[in-house]
Amino acid sequence: MVTTQKQFVSENKRKLMIDERLEELYKKAGYAGVNISKVPLGHQITIYAEKPGIIIGKKGSSIKDLSSLLEQDYKLENPQIEVKPVEVPELSAKVMAYRMRLYLERGLAHKRIVFSSLDSIMKAGAEGAEVSLRGKFTTERSRFIKLRKGQIHQSGEPAKLVDAAVTDVLLKPGIIGIKVKISKPNTYRPQIIARQLDPAAVSALQKTKQSTQTVVGEQVQAVAQPIELPVEENKES
Repeated sequence: MVTTQKQFVSENKRKLMIDERLEELYKKAGYAGVNISKVPLGHQITIYAEKPGIIIGKKGSSIKDLSSLLEQDYKLENPQIEVKPVEVPELSAKVMAYRMRLYLERGLAHKRIVFSSLDSIMKAGAEGAEVSLRGKFTTERSRFIKLRKGQIHQSGEPAKLVDAAVTDVLLKPGIIGIKVKISKPNTYRPQIIARQLDPAAVSALQKTKQSTQTVVGEQVQAVAQPIELPVEENKES
C-alpha cells in the first residue's frame, strides 16, 4: 500500500528528474524552470525559457517529441505542454547561470563575464546580485572569484526569497562551478506600521505628567525643609 508520504516523495523525485532532463535538453534555449500540475485530463506542464521558439520547434515538432518522451520515460498521463517566455531574463538566476556557462564555453574572459553579468542584472532592476566562479581558469591552481552588488540577504527568512542557481562547465583546464544569486525587486520589505496618536489622549497624558511632577516636587521640598529644634535656656541657680 502506497502511503501519502511515499507518494509525495515519489512525485517530487519525478519532478526533479524531469527538471534535470529539460535542463540538459534546452540549455541553449535559456531554460528557466518547469511547473508540473495534475489536471483532470492528465498533467499540465509549463516550461519557462528565454527562447521559447527553440523548445517549440518548427510547427510544434519538438513539442510532440517532448510529449512522447515524458509519457514513456516518466509515466505522465496525457502531458499538455505549454511554453512561456521569461519576462525579464536578467532577473532569473538560472538563465544568467546558463548564459555565463555558454560564454565560458566560447572562450571569453571570466572576469569580463562576471562584471557584465552583474551589470546586466542590476540594470534590470534587481535589488542585489552575487556571482561566484570556482575552478581552474588559466593555471593548475584552483581559484575562487565572488563579486556582489546591491543588497543580498544571507540569513533569516528573507534569504529564502533570494533566487539562486548553480551549474558547471567543463573546459580544458578543468571544471568551473558557477553560482548566481539575485534579489528581485520588491521581494522583501519590512513591515513598518505608523500609528497616529489621538491629540486629546496626548494632552491628557501631558497634564498627568505635569501634575505628577508638581506633586513630587512638593514632597521633595517638604522633606528637604530644615526642622527647627527648640533650644533650652540655661537657668541660673
